[in-house]
This record gives sequence, structure tokens and C-alpha cells, in this order.
Amino acid sequence: MRNDEYYMHLAIEEAKKAENIGEVPIGAVVVYNDEVIARAHNLRERDQRSIAHAELLAIDEACRKLGTWRLEEATLYVTLEPCAMCAGAIVLSRIKRVVFGASDPKGGCAGTLMNLLQEPRFNHQAEVVSGVLAEQCGGMLSEFFRRLRQQKKGRKK
Repeated sequence: MRNDEYYMHLAIEEAKKAENIGEVPIGAVVVYNDEVIARAHNLRERDQRSIAHAELLAIDEACRKLGTWRLEEATLYVTLEPCAMCAGAIVLSRIKRVVFGASDPKGGCAGTLMNLLQEPRFNHQAEVVSGVLAEQCGGMLSEFFRRLRQQKKGRKK
């Protein structure tokens, strides 16, 4: 059985794919029975769809692969803490476990701003593991936004 860091490295590879096409570098993988069944990265800018987050795309692919919307034994690995929309999809798809890298102080709903994944009033709660390869995941995001700010500054001159 592989460990959380191994799978987070795969999510980071997905995040790099997003970065290579100008997307915010966020990647996700879904693991079921120690096998990666879905991989995705952000495509929001490319597709101009607000719901094209890495987590949602990976969950959708995993459901199609397993032929069910119930991902009860799956683990989702994602480089950034899920937002409210993605947390909702995680709960609704019954994902057993969520492992994320960097916390999101502006939108994190797996413990930072709130914890929708472990809200006892919902009919499903997921186990949450935070901070796996957090520096690497957060560093990619910080560097991406630093470059974006520099590019915008350069265009103003």
C-alpha cells in the first residue's frame, strides 16, 4: 500500500499540467483500492466554466469509471484545500477520505474557514488529512500568483 505522500506527488503532477496551460496549479487524484482511478487539474480558465475545479473533474471521472455516484471507499488527494463547492461534491459523492496539501485561507472548507467535510448535520462526513506536502503545494500556488502579478504589472507600463 502506497502512502499519502506518494499520491500527493501525483496530484502535484496534475497541478503542474494546469500551470503549463496557464491555469491555477491545482491537481487532484482519486484512489480506490490503492489504484488511481481518476486524475484531473483545474480547467476553469481554459473552459470558462466556474465548476471546472480539479476536485469536481476528478470526482466526475471516478464516478464514470466505477459506474456509481457513491465513492464510499475512495480517497481524494488534492493540492489545495477544497472550496465550499468541492466540499459539497465530496460529501454528496460519499468520499471516505480527503487528503490535501496547502490550506486555503480565503476559501478553504475542510477546516480553515469552516469544515463542511466533517459537519455532523450532513448525512456523510469524510476523514480529513491536511498539510501533506503543504510547502510544495503552497509554493507552487504562491509562485504562480507572483508571476501573474508581475505579468500584470509589466502590461501596465
